[in-house]
Amino acid sequence: RTVEIARLTCRVFMSFITGQCMEAVILGAMFFVVMTVIRMPYALLVGVLHWGVAGAAIATILSQAVGGLTPIVYFLRENDSLLRLTRPRFDGGVLWRTCANGSSELMSNISGSLVNILYNFQLIRLAGEDGVAAYGAIMYVNFIFLAIFIGYAIGSAPVISYHYGAGHSEELHSLLVKSTVLNEGVGMAMMVLAFLASGPLAKIFVGYDRDLYELTVQGFHLYAMSYLLCGCNIFGSSFFTALNNGLASALISFLRTMVFQCAAVLILPVFLEVDGIWLAVTVAETLTLLVTLALLARYRKIYRY
Repeated sequence: RTVEIARLTCRVFMSFITGQCMEAVILGAMFFVVMTVIRMPYALLVGVLHWGVAGAAIATILSQAVGGLTPIVYFLRENDSLLRLTRPRFDGGVLWRTCANGSSELMSNISGSLVNILYNFQLIRLAGEDGVAAYGAIMYVNFIFLAIFIGYAIGSAPVISYHYGAGHSEELHSLLVKSTVLNEGVGMAMMVLAFLASGPLAKIFVGYDRDLYELTVQGFHLYAMSYLLCGCNIFGSSFFTALNNGLASALISFLRTMVFQCAAVLILPVFLEVDGIWLAVTVAETLTLLVTLALLARYRKIYRY
């Protein structure tokens, strides 16, 4: 429970700090350094002092507390923004609109667990334990690749909200076009990188077994094609969140992470067996992109981008 409180506090503060570029860079660098140092006590508490599970829990709490408590210092002092910690006042309307606008993130978190269960079920059925192990290795690398797209989407959201609120239609259009081109370019580079690095990365995780290694490399090659499209979909969902259109954002997120992936991972293996599981995410991203483009066209006149 303590870890969850610290993690939630960190997320809340990061949402406000994102709009302050220089402060975000400084605090981000500080968090990186401190959390790197905190990792050392983790090994110390567990391996040297033999504190076991208790030591792991203490180290985890300390690492989360860094991100949750440090921003308090920033918001308590005078700063360049208009944000300061003051006495709270309950506003049900704002709370409801905030929850509705963040519904896409809710859908992503709920569907993520269900989809992982479905992937594991299909893999254990078609490829056995090696399939599950290969999927785990691919997901470790996948989180790193997706973090780039998610980071850009979160970082650009305050800029989009500002220009929308200020009525800068040309700036909104420019942000949308440039972000789309950037996400596509980065996605293509990441796909090529994933193809080239699949062997060394797979060897790190599953190099102890030749068959498992080959299965992981083959799966990563197929899975990597999704990077060409997922950046635009992630940005599209974040774009509508920044415009305070929680419904469109949630629709993109829910279809992308739940409906299309579940349908693809159930249908494709019937025709392609294990390869169908690896291709499921690419098919889901392709279908989601069509929905994202349709929503962008639907709301273009309303938001004037």
